[in-house]
Amino acid sequence: MGTPDRSRTARLLQGAALAAISLAVAGCQSEQAAAPPAVRLVRTITVEAPRAAKDISFTGHIEAQDQAALSFRIGGRLAERNLGVGASVREGEVVARLDPENELNELRSARAALTAAQGLLRKAENQFERQSHLLERNITTRADFEAAEQGRTAARAQVNAAQARVGSAEDIVGFTTLKADAPGVVTRVGAEPGEVVAPARMIVQLARREGRDAVFEVPADVVRALPPDARVHVTLAGDPAVTANGRVREVAPQADPVTRTFRVRVGLSEPPQAFRLGTAVSGAIRGAEISATAIPATALARQGQDASVWVVDPTKLTVSLRKLEVISADPATALIGKGLALGDIVVTAGVSLLKEGQQVRLAGTESR
Repeated sequence: MGTPDRSRTARLLQGAALAAISLAVAGCQSEQAAAPPAVRLVRTITVEAPRAAKDISFTGHIEAQDQAALSFRIGGRLAERNLGVGASVREGEVVARLDPENELNELRSARAALTAAQGLLRKAENQFERQSHLLERNITTRADFEAAEQGRTAARAQVNAAQARVGSAEDIVGFTTLKADAPGVVTRVGAEPGEVVAPARMIVQLARREGRDAVFEVPADVVRALPPDARVHVTLAGDPAVTANGRVREVAPQADPVTRTFRVRVGLSEPPQAFRLGTAVSGAIRGAEISATAIPATALARQGQDASVWVVDPTKLTVSLRKLEVISADPATALIGKGLALGDIVVTAGVSLLKEGQQVRLAGTESR
């Protein structure tokens, strides 16, 4: 009896030992899981008050805000062009005409075909009425009645087709007359009377009267510094006393292949009469208009279309993510419009390794 008791005791001790080991391992794992993240060494800068940039000046000229190239929908011989360069145009005014003889012949032919189709329809309707009366008196056969009915249906279809051809021919005759769809001024002509022109060839270019743009060729470094909707002060090149204000309306997405500059269009607000099309003007953007906070581009953390930075809490030495309004950015520097305040401590290196609320240790603070 002693031997079984000893074996049972040994098994109990072995189980207790295994349980103790398991509890110890679990305790170690929970301690590891609960361990706080490591304090990360970061490099930072302290945000200072933005410095106003220098005034930026450039030269350009006046263009119409909207320009339309008026052309014919069909080809033919240009019979007349009523307007030349510089002429004022009213809405609906005739600009040019093509020789319409061929189109008029097509219209006459279509109308004649419609008249013939209408005559056949009247004949088919009379035949259908006769067959209907005869069928009621049992004098004709069902087959003759159905043939008359089908003849009337076919005649109606021919009339509809002929009417559609007449409508199309009338439209084509109308296409031989070119009219202005809006008031404006002719800035270019593309064909002279007597020429045979193709469809969509520009006959006159019309500058609409609704607005004026100042157009400038601007270097790439200036374009990068332009804030959205920047205000521009525009003056007449020959008389600086004649001025107008405007805002950047459009920046070309691609640089000119020769000059490597970008075309910038500035929409003018109430331009004076002296700002005629093609007039040379000067534009200026005040430095205060483009002042911004500059930070290293490495500080930006991109999340889709949004840009953010990690800002350090100087008391707790923890980081939090803050969204920004970025005016422009290049590989070295980012210009920030909104989102940073004077004295903020911004992380400039290792931003992809940080987490919200993580403890950090500052490797040094440098002013910018």
